[in-house]
Amino acid sequence: MTGWKRILEVSRIVMIVATLGATTWSGALNAQSFDEPRSEWSRWRGPTGNGIANASNDVPLTWSETENVVWKVKIAGRGHSSPVIAGGRVFLTSADEQQQMQSVICLDQQTGKQEWSQVINKGGLPAQIHDKNTHASPTVAITGDRILAVFLHHDAIHATCLDVNGKQIWQEKIGDYASKHPFGYGSSPVAVGDLFIVSNENKIDSAIVALDVKSGEQRWRADRKLPAGYKSVNGLKTSYSTPVVADIGGSLQMLISGGNRITSYNPETGEELWKCRASWDVTCGTMVWDEFSNSVIASGGYPTQETLAIKADGSGKQVWTTSVKCYEQSLIVVDGYVYGQAERGVIYCWHAADGSVQWRERFEGPESASPVAVGDHIFFTSEKGNTLVIKANPEKFEKVGVNHLGDSAFASMAIDNDRIYARVAKKENGKLQEYLFCLGK
Repeated sequence: MTGWKRILEVSRIVMIVATLGATTWSGALNAQSFDEPRSEWSRWRGPTGNGIANASNDVPLTWSETENVVWKVKIAGRGHSSPVIAGGRVFLTSADEQQQMQSVICLDQQTGKQEWSQVINKGGLPAQIHDKNTHASPTVAITGDRILAVFLHHDAIHATCLDVNGKQIWQEKIGDYASKHPFGYGSSPVAVGDLFIVSNENKIDSAIVALDVKSGEQRWRADRKLPAGYKSVNGLKTSYSTPVVADIGGSLQMLISGGNRITSYNPETGEELWKCRASWDVTCGTMVWDEFSNSVIASGGYPTQETLAIKADGSGKQVWTTSVKCYEQSLIVVDGYVYGQAERGVIYCWHAADGSVQWRERFEGPESASPVAVGDHIFFTSEKGNTLVIKANPEKFEKVGVNHLGDSAFASMAIDNDRIYARVAKKENGKLQEYLFCLGK
């Protein structure tokens, strides 16, 4: 069994255990239980949390706005959240800046027809954010029959839990939010068993918080202030990364980068397991891991460019480092090799065990979406809407093709049941109109 297949099997077991006892979907979803085989992509970066789809998915390798399109639908507003799929439905977030609204949208997976749209918040959107960000960038997380959406509004991070029909179950303020630079917010929530985990990293109330799925009650809080002896450019903790939970060395660890360090936590209690230094202050991408070398890999770019691998055993031992950065976009690991789309659009392949460069090849930049892998193929998408498809081959760069959708692509793809779900925007009548494409053979 190959490495990524073992990772998928571990993730599948964790997901099943985590959802034992969960209630079923409504009758509109044929009462499908979440203990049964279901969605492959119900959270940020898919079933494993590192962008790898089930290898049995037979997705198209070529597409366009007319080729291999099962359906496409307009999406109101703007957002960079990735689609997630569960119980035969597709979920997105979106924001209307003029009307000062943030919403969760639900579509039928087979037809793309909108089933409901629930307004989560009105008013209080930040007056200024980064021109590449939106007011709806975090991807929702799903566990059992609960959906969690996280938004920045009224100078604070708020988590809102919905049921499968869009009814609000609870809403909790995670904490106040302010950053030195008005970039906005982008970290996605994580579902672990009966917990929703939300990162609120900023200069005034920095912490990671775990909430009870059913009640919204805070179960634990991990302070993220900069430890003594650690220095950052602005003297304060800042990160835009999403935490990820991985089974490494036989134990579950929640990993996050940023603030001159990589940190591992117990996802059930919030207890810090270990940390080690890094040269950058700010990171945006989600960490990945390699089971063969028992290491975790992170990349950051401000103010120092660095990608580094650390032993995941708590020793803090640095395995390797390189001055290449993959900043907004995350890395991906397939069968013991790390693939990344670095700044200026250069694709790298590193050996995860020692960091040796296997090959590098220029694609195009800039890039913000994170890569996804299915079978022996990896997809890299640029902000221009072009997706490079390559073979996951460490011996040589093996290009399969380049496919184009839309004029702007920031959201990462989702893959489920032989289909690809891609959120893009097209220039129409002088403004960007968002679309969700469902691609299949």
